[in-house]
Amino acid sequence: MELSVYKIDGTESGKKVVLNDAIFGIEPNDHAIYLDVKQYLANQRQGTAKTKDRSEVAYSTKKLIRQKGSGGARHGSLKAGIYVGGGRVFGPKPRCYRTKLNKKLKQLARFSALSYKVKENALIMVEPFAMEAPKTKEFIQILKNLKAGDRKVLFVLPQNSQNIYLSSRNIPYVKVITVDEINTYTIMNAYSMVMVDGVQDIIESRIK
Repeated sequence: MELSVYKIDGTESGKKVVLNDAIFGIEPNDHAIYLDVKQYLANQRQGTAKTKDRSEVAYSTKKLIRQKGSGGARHGSLKAGIYVGGGRVFGPKPRCYRTKLNKKLKQLARFSALSYKVKENALIMVEPFAMEAPKTKEFIQILKNLKAGDRKVLFVLPQNSQNIYLSSRNIPYVKVITVDEINTYTIMNAYSMVMVDGVQDIIESRIK
């Protein structure tokens, strides 16, 4: 599959890149994408939610009323969950939400996400460029020239560029990452994807 490479002014550079069909042209596997996104979101959770149960609440343990003869329910402590300030019943405890996935499954999910972007004509190739200084206004103009849209744009660089990152930091709908940070969730969470020429070669070189 061939894609035209654009300049940052929006015109075609005259160069075309051939994308590897094993990465950008496969039949997407929705279930693999689901599993990978689910794992990614689960791994972001801190798992620090905690409530006190009746053994941890600071209350007297004195028995409130006698066991029998009151005509009401029996009660043994103000720590019970039915009282205001009592312990939480079956409350959350600190736990780890991290899960594991097979490497080949994660790779399939990533390639499926990239293939979706190509099928939806949401992948734009741009020739390598540099910014002399952080300029948000200039970066917004580049996105307009490339017709990347104004809804969740993912910008992928072959290597870190401080000026490009700082130029995009104040734009809420743009996320700039390097090829090392690319994952299924970030791809699927974006409406369009701008990839600097050379990123596709790095991705292809890492196929195992």
